Amino acid sequence: MVVALSRLPRPRLTGFGCGVLATVVMAAAGWLSGQLGGAPVLYGVLFLLACAAAAVWVRPADLICAPIAAPIAFAVGLLPSAKALTVVTELAMGAPWLFAGTFLATVIVLVRGALQLLRRRRRAGRAARR
Repeated sequence: MVVALSRLPRPRLTGFGCGVLATVVMAAAGWLSGQLGGAPVLYGVLFLLACAAAAVWVRPADLICAPIAAPIAFAVGLLPSAKALTVVTELAMGAPWLFAGTFLATVIVLVRGALQLLRRRRRAGRAARR
């Protein structure tokens, strides 16, 4: 199973692609939530998954874009299921999900950045020893 997963291509999104991915997923989640009578838990869980996917798949050079795209995607995803005047209320009611998803994306990005920095330092140390 692990060997099969290692053969899969590792998608690397640009910062713009990361935002587009999160926004499209959240627009679909908002539509689905609206069809189910406004299921906020479903919307929140899908938001967490979209944040994690965006943070994992974004290129190392564009790591900062994942936490920035998350709140924008959350707000855009509310548009299909809410009327224009209730979007602000929905944002306030969904604040815990919004903060959790943004925090999740930030943690993933910080861990990826720290691992990238460690790899660079190890390579530099090996090159200096040679």
